[in-house]
Amino acid sequence: MHKDYVGRFAPSPSGQLHFGSLVTAVASFLDARSHGGKWLVRIEDIDEPRCIDGVDKSILHTLETHGLLWDGDVMYQSQQHHRYQQVIDRLIAQQKAYLCTCTRKQIKAMGGSYNGHCRHQNIEANTPNTAVRLKVDTPLEAFDDLIMGHIQPPLSVHNGASAMAEDVVLKRRDGLFSYNLVVVLDDVFQQVTHIIRGCDLIDVTPLQRAVYHALDFPPPAYGHVPVAAIAPGRKLSKQNHATPINNEHARENLVRAMRFLGFSFPQASEFDTVQSLLNAAISVWNRKIVVKTPEIIVPQHESTYYSQPL
Repeated sequence: MHKDYVGRFAPSPSGQLHFGSLVTAVASFLDARSHGGKWLVRIEDIDEPRCIDGVDKSILHTLETHGLLWDGDVMYQSQQHHRYQQVIDRLIAQQKAYLCTCTRKQIKAMGGSYNGHCRHQNIEANTPNTAVRLKVDTPLEAFDDLIMGHIQPPLSVHNGASAMAEDVVLKRRDGLFSYNLVVVLDDVFQQVTHIIRGCDLIDVTPLQRAVYHALDFPPPAYGHVPVAAIAPGRKLSKQNHATPINNEHARENLVRAMRFLGFSFPQASEFDTVQSLLNAAISVWNRKIVVKTPEIIVPQHESTYYSQPL
C-alpha cells in the first residue's frame, strides 16, 4: 500500500461529464483506492470564459451518483489566482520568467515554435498585451508511463535529438493564467503523487515534466488510459457534442467503463448497489490489464456529432 499516494480527477466545467470522462474518473479513482491512497477532485475552471454556470455542480453530482466519492474539499482554480500570481511574481524577480510581446502571427513566422525572442529584451512590467514565459532550458525527456510503458518525446526535426521545450507561457496576453502553469502548481500544492488521465494528454506530459523541473519540483508518476473516440482521431468531447452521462444507469455505466478499460467484469444486475460494484472493481484493478492503445472507438450514439448538419 502507498500511504502517501494522492491521486486526482480534474474536470473542466465547460460541459457535462460524458462516457470518456467517466472512464478517466473511474480509472483514477480505482488506482488510488486500490493503493490505499487519497483521491481528490479539482474543478479546472481557469479558462473562465469557456465555463458554463452550474456545470461544476452537475459534474460533482454525477461523480457522487456513481460512488466516486472524493477526499477533502473540492478545489476551484478560479479561487486560486492570488497564489498563481505570487508564484509568477517570484519567478520574474528570480529572472526565471520574463515578459513576452510576441503574437501568434509572429510565432507562426518563427516556424510555429517560439524561439525565445523576448528572453533578453527586458520588457517593462507595464507594457500592454504581454504574456509571461518561463525559461525552460532542458530537452523534453522520455518517461515511463504507469500504463502505456516507455514514452519517447518528439524528436527535433533538425538533428534527430530530443526536442527542446520552448519557454512555456505562464500567463497569456489576455491576462488568463495558462493551463500548463496552474495544473503543475495545483498538483504540487495538493501534494499529488499519481496522475491517471486520458491518452489525449500523453503528448503534453514531457512538457509538463519540464515545467516541474524548471520550478524545482519532482514530477508525479503519470499513467494514461485509452480515450473514447467516435472516429479515429476524434475523441469524445464537448466540442464533438458528446452525450452526457445518464445518472439513472450508474451501475451499467461503471460496468461499461470497466470493460472499456479491458477488464472482464460481471453484469450490472449482479450487484445490489453501486458501492458493491466499486468494491469488486477495486479488488480486480490492475494497471497491467488496462488496454495499451491510445483510443478505442465507441458507438455513435455516444455523440450527437453524426446528427449535426454538415
